[in-house]
Amino acid sequence: MTERVVLAYSGGLDTSVAIPYLAEQTGAEVIAVAVDVGQGGEDLDAIRQRALDCGAVESELVDARDEFAADYCLPAIRANALYMDRYPLVSALSRPLIVRHLVAAARKHGGTIVSHGCTGKGNDQVRFEVGLGALAPDLKIVAPARDFAWTRDKAIAFAEEKGLPIDVSAKSPYSIDQNLWGRAVETGFLEDIWNAPIEDLYSYTADPAEPRDADEVVITFDAGVPVAIDGETVTPYQAILELNRRAGAQGVGRLDMVEDRLVGIKSREVYEAPGAIALITAHQEVEAVTVERDLARFKKSVDQRWGELVYDGLWFSPLKNSLDAFIDDAQRQVSGEVRLTLHGGRATVTGRRSEASLYDFGMATYDTGDTFDQSLAKGFVQLWGLPSKMAAARDARLGGS
Repeated sequence: MTERVVLAYSGGLDTSVAIPYLAEQTGAEVIAVAVDVGQGGEDLDAIRQRALDCGAVESELVDARDEFAADYCLPAIRANALYMDRYPLVSALSRPLIVRHLVAAARKHGGTIVSHGCTGKGNDQVRFEVGLGALAPDLKIVAPARDFAWTRDKAIAFAEEKGLPIDVSAKSPYSIDQNLWGRAVETGFLEDIWNAPIEDLYSYTADPAEPRDADEVVITFDAGVPVAIDGETVTPYQAILELNRRAGAQGVGRLDMVEDRLVGIKSREVYEAPGAIALITAHQEVEAVTVERDLARFKKSVDQRWGELVYDGLWFSPLKNSLDAFIDDAQRQVSGEVRLTLHGGRATVTGRRSEASLYDFGMATYDTGDTFDQSLAKGFVQLWGLPSKMAAARDARLGGS
């Protein structure tokens, strides 16, 4: 019986060439699976047909936009997921979703091999293969760009030799990955980290330096979930889409950073994530109002670890699952409204309110109506500082040793 390869298919040169190449190398039939995670661009029906024209025996399209927003982007909002305190995990969030659909296609079509177009230099090979190992350890994995030293030049020559219906002349100077949550741009002149980004790099965001009126938006959260924008009920997908549009129009969400890749090298990346930055900024503010101090302090470390696990391809790991349970419990009272002003590349919080608020005006005010009992403070301060005071006295007695 002929083996079947399930290929993560984007419609571009590399994965299109991979269809006949994999058939030659493995002797297997190829099933192309394209997953829509809100990346936009080319018509998906055209992508499906291209896979068939390149020799795939089956070509599937999966509309996973709502699933991506609700099951992957939403947990990232609740975890305030910013890798290295800046990057909102654009590519890393989509990979485990794609892996799930690759496994489903393999089961449906009797596939025994899964293939992806990642190189051996990036993070995505890890995300795909560790995820596959967790969900379907019986499936074999082939990565042509990595396993067969596949290069762009070889891909173009192969496409021309086989007469594949691909335009091999169009070559972007950048490597771009985009989805609903954001857009990542690398390579080309950006590899010299002294070179400044140029405006042509950007697609999701307008130039923040251009003069324009500010945009004020009110985001409503219920248990950490954005449920309304300016009073209009939204799904997670609609919330992200709307804030991509409005925050993007104000230049919000541009990042230029040198990040630590999982494979051990540093890489310069330019990101656009207007909706992600606006939503995480608003969510952090609702938490500031509704989450008790010690829980908030501890959650910061959980959020950081959660982001690192997802970046490192460990979406399906036991630790990630346990952190999800903690975050879910910590979000029970994270409900309320946040007002943001979107302008000049920034999402600035200007107001917040919540029925679950722990902010007590009477306790906080310095004016008439103050209910804070200041007579208790003196003894508290003395007891709070007692360990440090005793240690300092000990050190002085022993000569500072």
